[in-house]
Amino acid sequence: MKRLLFFFLFVPFCLSAQIDESDSLNLKANLSLTGFWQGGNVNTLIFRARSEVSFKPWEQWVFKTQNSYVYQEFGREKADEDILSLNFLYIHPEKKIYPLLLAFVSTNFRREIDARYMAGAGVTFQVLKKKKNFLKFSLSSEYEETNFDNNDFNFSDYDGSTTINTFRATLWVNGKYYLFKDKVIFSHESYFQPSLRYGNNYRWRSDLALEMPVWKHLNFKINYLNTFESVVIEGQKQGDQFLTFGFTLKSY
Repeated sequence: MKRLLFFFLFVPFCLSAQIDESDSLNLKANLSLTGFWQGGNVNTLIFRARSEVSFKPWEQWVFKTQNSYVYQEFGREKADEDILSLNFLYIHPEKKIYPLLLAFVSTNFRREIDARYMAGAGVTFQVLKKKKNFLKFSLSSEYEETNFDNNDFNFSDYDGSTTINTFRATLWVNGKYYLFKDKVIFSHESYFQPSLRYGNNYRWRSDLALEMPVWKHLNFKINYLNTFESVVIEGQKQGDQFLTFGFTLKSY
């Protein structure tokens, strides 16, 4: 797992906010590092790393990978260690409407998720594309397999098995906006994923960021992440929130 983590975090950095896959550049990459630390009577550590790489494997095809890592420690005891890898293949992303293929892999220490796999396809609708600003909606459908380290859930329908399989539908909304003569950059990426089989099985995630350019390839970043899962291990809360501060390194 540590080797996988190092691959996620450092490969994009060596190659070199959200990346717009419809841009004409053949290669774009960035790495953001944010966190919070408090020592003394209360020891708290929150660290978040997020990388994005976009490149063209073939003409008019774009592959984009988004990888994030979250670690939390309270009183020198690990509370969270999560990995999320989102991978997309877009076809003709310069058009207003274009298809996509996707594959996800994730883990979650606190939620006792050993591994989650998703694969599917969908379509993106480009609502706004003006200079560097963009707003996009996507609809997709995926097959998901989630393997837990526990079989006692908050809904008894799932008790007795450590694996939950289902088909999902996903609504994506993401955008990026340059404000005040490019002195402030606001970006957002959200999705809602209901199960097509279980009415009580759904999740959503919202990732908001404000960035202020420091130098050409360096931005100061404030990041707010809010996640919710309806099906969790018995006794766990369904929602999590993270507010972190740090920097973004980028190749463009």
